[in-house]
Amino acid sequence: MATRLPPPKRQKTYHGVPEPAPEAPKPSPNIVVQFVSEEDGSSLCPAVNIPANLTRENLESLLNKLSTKDEDPVPFSFHVNLPESKTAPAGANTRIVIASSIEKDVLEHPSEDFTPEDVIVIHCAPQSVFRVRPATRCSSTLTAFSPTGNLLATGSGDMNVRLWDLNTELPSHTLSGHAGWVLCVEWEAMERKLASGGHDGRVRLWDPATGQPLGDALRGHTKWIMSLAWEPIHINATSPRLASASKDGTVRVWDTALRRLEYTLGGHSASVNIVKWGGSGGSKGALYTASSDRTVRVWDAEQGRPIMTLKDHAHWVTTLTLNTDFILRTGPFDHKGKKPASEEEAQALAKARFDNFLKSTPELLISGSDDHTLFLWSLFPSASPASVEADKRSSVSKPLTRLTGHQKQISHVVFSPDGRWAASAAWDSSVRIWEGRTGKFVATLRGHVGPVYRVAWSADSRLLISASKDSTLKIWDLKTYKIKTDLPGHTDEVYCVDFVADKVVSGGRDKTVKIWKN
Repeated sequence: MATRLPPPKRQKTYHGVPEPAPEAPKPSPNIVVQFVSEEDGSSLCPAVNIPANLTRENLESLLNKLSTKDEDPVPFSFHVNLPESKTAPAGANTRIVIASSIEKDVLEHPSEDFTPEDVIVIHCAPQSVFRVRPATRCSSTLTAFSPTGNLLATGSGDMNVRLWDLNTELPSHTLSGHAGWVLCVEWEAMERKLASGGHDGRVRLWDPATGQPLGDALRGHTKWIMSLAWEPIHINATSPRLASASKDGTVRVWDTALRRLEYTLGGHSASVNIVKWGGSGGSKGALYTASSDRTVRVWDAEQGRPIMTLKDHAHWVTTLTLNTDFILRTGPFDHKGKKPASEEEAQALAKARFDNFLKSTPELLISGSDDHTLFLWSLFPSASPASVEADKRSSVSKPLTRLTGHQKQISHVVFSPDGRWAASAAWDSSVRIWEGRTGKFVATLRGHVGPVYRVAWSADSRLLISASKDSTLKIWDLKTYKIKTDLPGHTDEVYCVDFVADKVVSGGRDKTVKIWKN
């Protein structure tokens, strides 16, 4: 019997019309790109002709082959600046982040500012060589709040300070002594002492190794303590002093070794909401204070003399940040975790880290206010003794720029550890990213449905987390400026958040502290 062949496949028709043949994929054009440093705009390698659909990962590999001689590849982030001549609407992004490919992110951008005939200038920023993994789950629920430092210290409305072991996630000591709510806790940068301030107007010092108080409370303030700041280790490693800011309108500087008051700063006419101890401005650094009298004041930390008064804000000044905050907070400790053998070695390591940071930028200050704005200041632009004295003689300083865009009060602002970015949180339920050295607006992060109280950066400046009244925390992808991870779990407002190594710690109105990790 002969083999019968199947009938030929009939062509599909739609209402008598043959099915259209599938379109051939559109070929991707070749483009010329120039890789430049985001730091100073210098060329990293000669211009190259590449396919426009080359992925971001392939761009990173190509740049490593062309520009670096290291055996280990360096991770980069890429972006293209929109033309400055184009009038952008208020709040619009000024850069295009390359997250997928140049063709998809740049050539197909809604602005239509780029064509395949253009030379695409790609700004490249090397990322940290160590990685912090994003937290994705809650590993512990603890009773207390307000984390800080490599060890975890929390203060609470139960009038106690608690210390926690981050390895076991169990409490190690309960520090009792305050007669009111504990409002702030601050670690000395070598972790030998812990300071706490409370609603009782007293400052207490603790030994974290034993959990015992170091003498009696430091008394003098007539109202509750709003903020604490330790003298930087690179200035004084033996016995750093402590500054306390109070609702009573004063700042007191304490000698922690002799347990006595050195001097009182009494220039403000309303509550002093925050105090920062900077590393520039003199041999002993400078004190920066922000007050509800609408001013920021700068003081000589050696004798407590006023240096300048900044009067540009129109409402209460509630938050300050220095681009050196992370360096000053961690002192002699870098990501390698080496512990100094002596106070002299600690001071030398801390000074080397601080001086190395200042090679690329001076110490900068950002102030945030209830007037919905922030100001970027460079108060001591040069570290030379002659210029510092000239800066001190000037009683008035003008800000570098005014940072506008938030629609309600600013609740928190903080520089990234590398100083390249700043993030601000506000009562308008948004977080905004700014360039740390120029104050230029970068992006708005939207996703919270309530006021954002606090933001914190990871140690490698790659991750940003925000805490909100909506009872959630959100980790943000700074390549796309969208939510990377949502962390629900608190049952009420989240007041504070911080990164501690690879872990995130948050505390809230539900009387719990949560530790989150990858």
